[in-house]
Amino acid sequence: MALYVHKYGGTSVGDIDRIKNVAERVHKARDRGEDVVVVVSAMSGETNKLVALAHAIQERPSPREMDVLLSTGEQVTIALLAMALEERGCPAVSYTGWQVRILSDASHTKARIEDIGTAEIRKDLDEGKVVVVAGFQGVTEEGDITTLGRGGSDTTAVALAAVLKADECLIFTDVDGVYTTDPRVEPRARKLDRITFEEMLEMASLGSKVLQIRSVEFAGKYNVPLRVLSSFEEGSGTLISYEEAGVEKALISGIAFNRDEAKLTVQGVPDRPGIASKILGPIAEANIEVDMIVQNVAEDQTTDFTFTVNRGEYKKAFEILENTCNDLGAKKVRGDEKIVKVSIVGVGMRSHAGIASKMFDALAKEGVNIRMISTSEIKISVVVDEKYLELAVRTLHDAFDLEQAH
Repeated sequence: MALYVHKYGGTSVGDIDRIKNVAERVHKARDRGEDVVVVVSAMSGETNKLVALAHAIQERPSPREMDVLLSTGEQVTIALLAMALEERGCPAVSYTGWQVRILSDASHTKARIEDIGTAEIRKDLDEGKVVVVAGFQGVTEEGDITTLGRGGSDTTAVALAAVLKADECLIFTDVDGVYTTDPRVEPRARKLDRITFEEMLEMASLGSKVLQIRSVEFAGKYNVPLRVLSSFEEGSGTLISYEEAGVEKALISGIAFNRDEAKLTVQGVPDRPGIASKILGPIAEANIEVDMIVQNVAEDQTTDFTFTVNRGEYKKAFEILENTCNDLGAKKVRGDEKIVKVSIVGVGMRSHAGIASKMFDALAKEGVNIRMISTSEIKISVVVDEKYLELAVRTLHDAFDLEQAH
């Protein structure tokens, strides 16, 4: 019998009617003869309420107690969904993360899964039950409750699908699949029938919010076919899997963008070995992630060193750089918070030359000035002024004919 792991996010189980809707969908899958394991998040808004309660008591709540508190959100959903399934004559049993024994490390609020017990789940499936598991949570060897960090329910679902060797892991969301770009920016964006793990990983890391990065990494590592579907309407969604040999891929699969970017430049740094580590060392020590890096050497043997960070960490990074600047004898630090990153992604790039020039030419014709460029085997990213974001996305979508199925 085919086994599917379903995952439903907070909006999909946001109220009683939506929980009943999920139960109906799962019941239909059982009627088709499928075994089903369901992973659910807390009802939308519940986690925020719990966080607010904690901060009303303690300015910096203990990470261990936060995990105990936040895990209760999913516990509510699993019980309600199991009841809704039983109400439809569909035998169901709910489990918290520690009952299933989703074993994790002890990094509270951002734990990583180390092992999952499957004996209990397999026994229930053999008895014809739907197994409903709380997403986002685990337990340490010592018995402490942990949570897996933002988007952790996706990771729970993929990990369960991997250990149970499920036929597919179905991620039900409020969108009906993965699109060539955000339809709110480009109305002609097209839903993709399929995309590779590599492409989805790039799209997720570059700002596409459909799936959590860790879950895509996990799925790719254990070769778990993922399918993104809408929990509100019927459809085949988008399948995320390995590239099929012999299938000619479109040059570009999609365009991702990230508004949360800021750029920092240290000007007039003496050009000598070790300068990059002296600039970025204090930034790394402050736990600030650096994205794109560009270094330009001038004739006077000084260099301008530019890099991007998340916009929320811009001010902190700027202050650190000003101190570093004095120590290095650099001229000054400049920054820009009004930039965005726009990227084209596609495994088809590997075998085709001229993609970069086509991208740059299309942007130049629209007067979009490129500030920084970075490339990898299957993506090209550019930093442009924030005011050009929508124009850049629409221009590139048009230039690579992404509204057309290839």
